[in-house]
Amino acid sequence: MLGYGRPMRWTVHGERSIYESEWVRLCLADVEVPGMARFEHHVVRVPCEAAGTVVHDAARGLLLLWRHRFITDTWGWEIPAGRVDPGESPEQAARRETLEETGWLPDRLSPLLTYQPTNGLSDQRFNLFLADGAVHVGEPSDPGESERIEWVSIDEVAGIAQRGEMIDGLSLTAVLYAFAFAGLR
Repeated sequence: MLGYGRPMRWTVHGERSIYESEWVRLCLADVEVPGMARFEHHVVRVPCEAAGTVVHDAARGLLLLWRHRFITDTWGWEIPAGRVDPGESPEQAARRETLEETGWLPDRLSPLLTYQPTNGLSDQRFNLFLADGAVHVGEPSDPGESERIEWVSIDEVAGIAQRGEMIDGLSLTAVLYAFAFAGLR
């Protein structure tokens, strides 16, 4: 029986690109699992990390965006998030994306979690932060990001999650992690 006390590190014999853009690269990796035949495995390479912010205010709740995602043709509540630009730290990106998408500048950011959402298929990396409050600066500079921007009470956020109205992995992970481990109440 393989595993259980035996090394299971896969061997990568090479990788070739099938498609490339500034947003994504699709590759085929020539891999071998110990004790098994070599095969090609699809790999999605994402050249930029993403950053998202749970913006919390004790009196208002969480700052959320209601938006449509054309890929899945779904609507849902999301936290402000986006790609980390070259030369930018994840924290800088989280602050910039929040301001661009909502018009609110988050106060001090604290790291929540960094994770890879689909590490069996992709090298994509999400960096999540918690902001304790925000200051309204003006209208969003990227108004195409959402239909609505709202402060949602903590009780309502719990209901949103339970009703399946927050379905994107980055937002759901960030909010649930903040509830479970960052004392969000």
